[in-house]
Amino acid sequence: MALKGIRVLELAGLAPAPFAGMILSDFGANVLRVDRLSPTNPDALARGKKSISLNLKSAEGQSIVRKLCKNTDVIIEPFRTGVMEKLNLGPEELMKENPKLVYCRLSGYGQKGPYKSRAGHDINYIATSGVLEMLQFGGDKPTPPINVLADFAGGGLMAAFGVVSALFERTNSGKGQVIDANMVGLLFLSLSRFVFRVLNNVHCTHLS
Repeated sequence: MALKGIRVLELAGLAPAPFAGMILSDFGANVLRVDRLSPTNPDALARGKKSISLNLKSAEGQSIVRKLCKNTDVIIEPFRTGVMEKLNLGPEELMKENPKLVYCRLSGYGQKGPYKSRAGHDINYIATSGVLEMLQFGGDKPTPPINVLADFAGGGLMAAFGVVSALFERTNSGKGQVIDANMVGLLFLSLSRFVFRVLNNVHCTHLS
């Protein structure tokens, strides 16, 4: 398997983060998921993963994560901007102890900018990015899809690609890096062809 021997620590979250972790697991990575202490429903995206339950707000839970990250290749965190820093688990702290760590931050709006602290869902991200407008058929209003575009394609899948790219770059530099995998930004990339046409006054039609 391509990622055999790669150790991934995935902090439990909604669809994008566990999907990214599952993809890495499917390609051979050893994924350990950190779940909350409170009971949760079975997750269909837990395939191939091991799991532990920790209270990340406790000093003990934070200490365990830091110890795990000393021997981890990748960490995936799904929280809003600033949450990991409040837990003393931000990239500066963890990468100081493990400079080879690939730190993947998966969020809706990214780590910088006016929307960085906002919560959101798939429909918010595809609307903000402009993708929703592309989903018009004829003269009808846009048809919102299920959460495959932002959560899975723009979020989890692209985050996994970013992780693999960072691991490849590490073979040359010997250093890890921080990945800001935000769904609005990644979805906007998918509109590059349409944006080019608009900026260059080329006629652009919707789906029909």
